[in-house]
Amino acid sequence: MLPRFSLPISAAAAAFASLWLAPFGSAREIEFNRDIRPILSNNCFHCHGPDDKKRDADLRLDSFEGATADLGGYAAVVPGKPDESELLLRVTEEAGDDLMPPAKSKKPPLTGEQVALLREWIAQGAKYEGHWAFLPIRKDPPPAIDDPWVRNGIDRFILARLRAEGIAPSPEAPREILLRRVYLDLTGLPPTPEELAAFLADPRPDAYERAVEALLENPHYGERWGRHWLDQARYADSDGYAIDGERQMWPYRDWVIRALNDDMPFDQFTIEQLAGDLLPNPTKAQRAATAFHRNTLINQEGGSDPEQFRVEALMDRTHTTGAVWLGLTVGCAQCHTHKFDPITQREYYQLYAFFNGSSDRNNRGEEIEVAEGELIGEANAPQLTEGERAKLFAAWEERERERLRQALGGSAPVRWEPASLAHADTASGSGFERESDGSLRVKRGYQKKEAYSLELRPAGNPVAAVRLRVLTDRSLPQQGPGTAGNGNFVLTDFSVRQGDAEIPIAAAWADHAQPGYPAEAMIDGDAQSGWAINVGKGSAKDAKMNAPHEATFVLARPADPAAGPLRLTMRHDLHDDYHVGRFAIDLSEHAPASPGGGSEALLAALEADPNKRTKAQREALDAAFAQAEPRARRQAPGAAKAKLMVMKELPKRRETYLFTRGDFTRPDQELGELQPAVFQAVAPAFPGGADATRLDLAKWLIAPENPLTARVTINRFWMRYFGIGIVETEEDFGTQGSFPTHPELLDWLARQFMENGWSMKAMHRLIATSAAYRQSSHERPELAEKDPRNLLIARQSRLRVDAEIVRDLALAASGLLDPTVGGPSVRPPQPDGVYAFTQNKKSWKAATGADRYRRGMYTMFFRSAPYPLFANFDTPDFQTTCTRRNRSNTPLQALNVANDPAFVEFFQGLALRMIRESDSLEGAIDRAFALALSRPPSEKERAILTGYAKEQARSFEGDPAAAEALLTPALKAENAKAAQAAALVCVARAILNSDNFITRE
Repeated sequence: MLPRFSLPISAAAAAFASLWLAPFGSAREIEFNRDIRPILSNNCFHCHGPDDKKRDADLRLDSFEGATADLGGYAAVVPGKPDESELLLRVTEEAGDDLMPPAKSKKPPLTGEQVALLREWIAQGAKYEGHWAFLPIRKDPPPAIDDPWVRNGIDRFILARLRAEGIAPSPEAPREILLRRVYLDLTGLPPTPEELAAFLADPRPDAYERAVEALLENPHYGERWGRHWLDQARYADSDGYAIDGERQMWPYRDWVIRALNDDMPFDQFTIEQLAGDLLPNPTKAQRAATAFHRNTLINQEGGSDPEQFRVEALMDRTHTTGAVWLGLTVGCAQCHTHKFDPITQREYYQLYAFFNGSSDRNNRGEEIEVAEGELIGEANAPQLTEGERAKLFAAWEERERERLRQALGGSAPVRWEPASLAHADTASGSGFERESDGSLRVKRGYQKKEAYSLELRPAGNPVAAVRLRVLTDRSLPQQGPGTAGNGNFVLTDFSVRQGDAEIPIAAAWADHAQPGYPAEAMIDGDAQSGWAINVGKGSAKDAKMNAPHEATFVLARPADPAAGPLRLTMRHDLHDDYHVGRFAIDLSEHAPASPGGGSEALLAALEADPNKRTKAQREALDAAFAQAEPRARRQAPGAAKAKLMVMKELPKRRETYLFTRGDFTRPDQELGELQPAVFQAVAPAFPGGADATRLDLAKWLIAPENPLTARVTINRFWMRYFGIGIVETEEDFGTQGSFPTHPELLDWLARQFMENGWSMKAMHRLIATSAAYRQSSHERPELAEKDPRNLLIARQSRLRVDAEIVRDLALAASGLLDPTVGGPSVRPPQPDGVYAFTQNKKSWKAATGADRYRRGMYTMFFRSAPYPLFANFDTPDFQTTCTRRNRSNTPLQALNVANDPAFVEFFQGLALRMIRESDSLEGAIDRAFALALSRPPSEKERAILTGYAKEQARSFEGDPAAAEALLTPALKAENAKAAQAAALVCVARAILNSDNFITRE
């Protein structure tokens, strides 16, 4: 029992109270949840909260009844009478040795502001409220504000609060910053310079909204937001603990990406992951979704107790479910009733009981086999008949043609015109026969490893691209198009010159290539590689080989017809008699995009006669159609297969008991068996009982009456866009958590989420198109004092991108990115010695080819030793769920980017693009800024980097070996001086290692 004593409030506290309350006057009503609960929760509930076993002095302060209870002639709180309230007396300095919180708690005394709040609250009647997060979601409409700044309901809430605080919102960010921002937030990749230029030139008032819509339909959207979800799912490619053996979980990653790209409603998204196996006749995809809860750790050490680690896995599932969907620190109730929130220890184990019927026992349990591409594709959807597909394609074709015509401003598609040939010859002098269609056929008498020289007269327009068409002919072996015995050829080099200068070729591709002989090999400067068309089956009759094919070459800069004729050289340096036999050359004023990408190329394919479309055009249309119409996707099974761990119930659920102090060896038999149930403090009511399943739990989580799931989920969406949630403690919606900065906005968004069918894309669209999101992130002097942490959203927040995106941005800028979506994890280069201090050495053979340049989210992730770049940039180890990553700024990050062997390749790739896509040092720097930062450099930046490049070039001239070490074969083939090329690698390094590059403005 508390001893009774009476002391007046201190003079200092009284003075502070009058000052603090004066601006608001008596009209300001104290709100318990906003003003009082945080004080009591942080300082009092540990000893005077809901835990009966740990409560001191029989005083409970988390309820009105407990706080006002008679303690023997007095009470802790006497409504309306602060001077008679023992609580207020005990928190002032005059309490002496009885000062609360007590010294043993190691908590500081309450501040004068806190004491003043308690005093005013008691004077106003000491009104208690249920914890705000457990109350029903309100249906208040947005404030009625008429202001041109407002774009949707979000802005009405934000502007109303800003006006109340006497703050104006920030102006909209510059368009180039805004586009880069939304690209990074929705896809994790930057806009290309061409996409940015098109956006800046688009005069339509809804140009930005159109860009957002396109990004939501971009397949990389599922990757970006899938990465956020995988953090919460504690996704990794290994078992954890000391042995940390490799596991195959990537099909679950594929499922997440596809579900998000298809805009699976969040309620269904929840049900399939928690209980997809319990749905009627579950599909393979629905079973694969349950791998969410198989991302738990597995201990394979000898001598470990299987039951101990099975229980730990179940506790992890319990904690993760509470954290991800409810935003509650459920794990605090594992050993005792929660100190702060209304969650009893009994309720904790009733939630645990939902997972105690699964078949795993610290092993891989139930598994299903999944083929690569099976879950990214449409394998589980009903297949269309050819007639249905044709009808769907025709409708899409008409819509897409009109959409692209409008998007491109009515511009004509790429048009190829036959080249006007002034002269053609071979190095041996054998020459060509000119055919009636303008094509050339090499004459007999050519030498081994022949070279062709052609002189073309442009027709008056600039030349941006060249097309080589290889053609069949009856006079050639197996009808050609090559002179080899099987009709093949190997063209090792294709170059273009005008006057005395070579025009670099920025890109090359073909409609068909022999494995290992891609079209890009014609422009790599290597005489031992080239383009060929044999399909690798040894059959000269294969239709893909002995058929017309074409290769396209995009010039790094358009050729000016006034500068003279173009001279083309075609070399065959690899094999004797493997020459192009018959061919034609076409020119285009406009550079086409690569097949399958680029609006101009797609429109050109749509405009072409369906009966005369090239193979490349047909493939591009098929790919675009499949992306636009998921029902039409055909499964393209890959070579990789995985055994994916999934959830499965035992025929009979195990018995569940409360563990005394959380110890699995001490089940409370006296309390008896517990049945599955949920937290009573959170609506709606749940019947529970022995027959309740994970499916019942999932349905309870997404029930409209459940106030937490929608709030928690929306708050995390908001956090990704603004750097901080409306509830700052996004992982804790309990009484220890932060009160919402905009509670009405949070509830309005949660209500919108549910009423719009739980569409995640709809909420991303709403936030990304708001005026609040579009604001500049620039600091403002007045905000530094009034709102230094930007809680009121008077500007945007400047955020360093996540670890994986650091890699993705560098890949995109360098031109090396492989955009393939989904599939097994890969092993890009990493420094040696990463596994020197792990219990067992991992296999890490650096990938070659496209896998070397996959997005960061596909990098193999070992829990015991994560990929070094990711560890340095704050990626967690995923031993447990991660709902919010930390962001740090350390010198080690800069050192990592500067010296990582993978990043050296990115620097070289960007330098290559700088050379190929510009014609001067200043132009190269401008191009690098466009590729990496989506903006031009300032005059100061350009001057600094120009001087730096020249200084580095002079240094490399004195040290040719150092320059040589920085150059790739492709860089060497550019005919630039080695010292200058190496200097551009250094410039690329400086740009990619800048704060601006890894920051989302």
